[in-house]
Amino acid sequence: MTSITIIKAGFLTTIQDLGRTGYRRFGINPGGAMDHRAARIVNGLAGNDENTPVLEMHFPAAEIGFGGDLMFALGGADFQATLDGVPIDNWRCHIARSGSILRFEGKASGERAYIAVNAGFIADTWLGSSSTNLVAGIGGVAGRPLRNGDVLRSPESDGSLDQNALRQIAATSLIPFYSRFPTLRIIKGAEYGILSQAGKAALTEQTFELSHASDRMGFRLKAEPLATTRPLEMVSSSVTYGTIQLLPDGQLVILMADHQTAGGYPRIAHIIAHDLPVAAQLGGGAKLCFHLVGIEEAESLRQQIEHELSLFRIGCRLRRRV
Repeated sequence: MTSITIIKAGFLTTIQDLGRTGYRRFGINPGGAMDHRAARIVNGLAGNDENTPVLEMHFPAAEIGFGGDLMFALGGADFQATLDGVPIDNWRCHIARSGSILRFEGKASGERAYIAVNAGFIADTWLGSSSTNLVAGIGGVAGRPLRNGDVLRSPESDGSLDQNALRQIAATSLIPFYSRFPTLRIIKGAEYGILSQAGKAALTEQTFELSHASDRMGFRLKAEPLATTRPLEMVSSSVTYGTIQLLPDGQLVILMADHQTAGGYPRIAHIIAHDLPVAAQLGGGAKLCFHLVGIEEAESLRQQIEHELSLFRIGCRLRRRV
């Protein structure tokens, strides 16, 4: 059994997978990695099932020591990683030898970086998921962010540590473009119709700024308030990752990975699944715009990326460069 040691925990380093599914009717949110695509890709590169637990890191990121020879994959935000002082690239596998140190020197793009190790991390599991639920205090490592001195163990693996067998991505279409000013595609929500004509125009024509008062539960946006045709009092209704709610003051909030399962604010739109990884990599002060598309386009883009991910997983299993 090999291990890694958290020398310096950094800011909000947690264990995440793809979340807890099937329990929303009990009020239990899925949680999981903010950037699902990055988590799936690094697991594929490391030779794991895509739902294997990974590390999710914010900047300043963790400093990590390796307690044995271990293959790991790095993806998501570019935090300018170095292994024993040598710069290493994102979206590929690397071999760390016993005693090696992984550090992150600066933030080049994105807000959340992911590490997968071959065979995964051993973590606390709740309702079929190892994702850290910070509110409930469960999953991952005692339901909390990692601390200095934490040791994460990994089972023995049959994975090769041959440098010639390391996987990397050559097909850039899989990698989201992390921007500080993206245009996110949206579809209409159930209460889209309460917006006035001016409100509908403002939704897709003005620039929004991401408030620093944002977290894994929701991203608060700042812009000119959106006008409505009438006040609306509604019974709490189901929401999901990417739902855009209209607050009483006319401002918007985007629900993120740790969102509640139901909410009482109007759901005026939803970010399409294809663009959620881009949204997940935004940080306070970033700016964004919305572009309205139809459900057919959203479904087509989702099918396209799932097809590419399927081919990617096949390539990883064949140990070929993909």
